Amino acid sequence: MSSFITGLLRFRRGPWEMVASILIALGVIMLMQPFAIALYTYSFIITLIGTVMFIIVSHFPE
Repeated sequence: MSSFITGLLRFRRGPWEMVASILIALGVIMLMQPFAIALYTYSFIITLIGTVMFIIVSHFPE
């Protein structure tokens, strides 16, 4: 079995849920800040990526 497949099989929920939660929080902070239009522009896509990632990761083993 290749090392890539072995790595995929070792995914655990905890660290990936934390990454997804950080992306969601980062997207919300980017949405509410009044300083940079570029941050505001990408805030929705960052929040969406974090949300979809959280839904996918929630199916990983504990």
